[in-house]
Amino acid sequence: MPTDHWTNQVAIAVTVTDAKGVITEMNPTSVATFATDGGAKLIGSDVLACHPEPSRTQLASMYQVRQPNHYTIRKNGQRKIIHQMPLFKEGVFHGYVEISIPIPDQLPHFDRD
Repeated sequence: MPTDHWTNQVAIAVTVTDAKGVITEMNPTSVATFATDGGAKLIGSDVLACHPEPSRTQLASMYQVRQPNHYTIRKNGQRKIIHQMPLFKEGVFHGYVEISIPIPDQLPHFDRD
């Protein structure tokens, strides 16, 4: 990502893969988040190799069905919401973007129907 890109200025982890599951981009927060796993050295590696079971099987399935996946986690005491969304360019599947956003333990919810 260009050094002045907005994803480099926000405290969320953004990780991008291609259609084969190869990590192609990581913003600085993503690099820091995955520092113990290799950080920026993960770029060019298979995203499936970075996940244990059952996550690996879930992720492999996502590359087949090309549907979004959303969930929350707690890691190192920090709660996060994870959005894994397929990328399409002119209708052709190009991979996934994963966005990891830190969230507080108590999160207000507003219905705006």
